[in-house]
Amino acid sequence: MLTKIRKVKFEPATKKPVYQVIMECPEGQQLYIKFDYTQATGNFWPLQVIYNKKGYGSKLAWYTQKVEKMPVQEFLGNISAKINRKYDFTFKEPLTK
Repeated sequence: MLTKIRKVKFEPATKKPVYQVIMECPEGQQLYIKFDYTQATGNFWPLQVIYNKKGYGSKLAWYTQKVEKMPVQEFLGNISAKINRKYDFTFKEPLTK
């Protein structure tokens, strides 16, 4: 993963854990992503994306495909794994694939 995590806000108390992450991109820009895990679909979903102070709604594929060369689900899964490890968080129900 080329993008580095700089700041995290993690809300595990909700039914669906919410992650808010500020990241530093390889070209020096800033990427903010707010995302959650939806148990019904078994996927992480971006809720809000801001790149270099410009809002992109919930669209993240343009970044993950161009810069990271991976699908959105893999990118968000990698981020959440690092955050979950840091906060010693495990899902009450097993993650489905």
